[in-house]
Amino acid sequence: MAKKKGKKIRVAFKKNRQKKVRKNKLASHQIDEQVDSQYRDASERLTGKGDLTRHRTVMGVEHETEDGTEIVIDIDEQNCIPGRVIRSQGLNSVVQVEDGTRYECTIRRLVRTMSRDDRNAVVAGDHVLIRPEGDEHQAVIERVEPRRSYLSRGSKRREHILVSNIDQAVIVVSADDPPLKPSLIDRFLISSEKGNIHSIICINKIDLVDPVDFQPLIGVYAQMGYDIVLTSVTEGTGIPRLRSLLKGKQSVFSGQSGVGKSSLLNQIDERLLLETAEISQENRKGRHTTRFAVLLEISTGGWVVDTPGIRQLELWDVIPAEVEGFFRDFIPFVTQCRFPDCSHTHETDCGVKRAVAHDFISRQRYQSYLKIIAGDEPRPVYHQ
Repeated sequence: MAKKKGKKIRVAFKKNRQKKVRKNKLASHQIDEQVDSQYRDASERLTGKGDLTRHRTVMGVEHETEDGTEIVIDIDEQNCIPGRVIRSQGLNSVVQVEDGTRYECTIRRLVRTMSRDDRNAVVAGDHVLIRPEGDEHQAVIERVEPRRSYLSRGSKRREHILVSNIDQAVIVVSADDPPLKPSLIDRFLISSEKGNIHSIICINKIDLVDPVDFQPLIGVYAQMGYDIVLTSVTEGTGIPRLRSLLKGKQSVFSGQSGVGKSSLLNQIDERLLLETAEISQENRKGRHTTRFAVLLEISTGGWVVDTPGIRQLELWDVIPAEVEGFFRDFIPFVTQCRFPDCSHTHETDCGVKRAVAHDFISRQRYQSYLKIIAGDEPRPVYHQ
């Protein structure tokens, strides 16, 4: 298929994206401007004055996605190399190209200052084009390609994308220590489905409880078609099955701190040697060991991503009226509601509430639904 020809597009940028430069910082400011101008195409034009710039006219293509329109910037691709972001922290990223070479990369200013809903211009998993600089595997990320899938959360009124371009999310919870939170599973399921990612539910530390006690919970999610894996790092339970589910796939491990994400990955591939920590004896909560998302290649083929643990997951860009669509067990009963815009909370003759009363829908799932649409969950906080 022929590539679309770029056209002039007006692109919004962050307002007041640059603070007033102090005299003693002038040198670094001039260097930044020189680097930016070096890669600015002659067809790009700034509008506005000084630090109050709001828009820029760039050459590019508007790429339609499920979440709206993305701007793919035209660049000189002959001088660039395609690669995958292995790790991204602040303005610095590590990008691996096809032959396995890794480059330490900075982000082109045009890319990092474009106005967007998400707070990170580049995330682990992104496919990018880089321009090598110098002889020591240094490069500049010139363009980020549109993301086919992603896992995200809300953070400080912006979208925080944890990882992109992956196949499946392994939602890790612990049977105990810390205690299992079904409502957190439901939130991860929504975030995964919204980001076009297949979900696997992994209940770890199953050796600490009687597995029979979890059969009702397992049955609820299994009937909806989700893959369920019961694991124990100490006894090796479920590790072979989990390893087979990861083979040849690109997977992200998500969940609270302390549920054993890093320990599971170390069992799956002993070469990873990820840092782990014991549960705090004071508050029975996990200690935060993973600081940022990193893509890791595993011996059975495929990639895994270990992500920082969170206490709560704030959903991004999911309005109350859309939540029922993410609850698969609600769908057969929604058509039985008397009112087409039924919220399944206070209305009479509600098919969903009737299904809950007759145990066709789990009461725990229904309570989780009510919490989500009420928006009363605490904001997510990283463990310190």
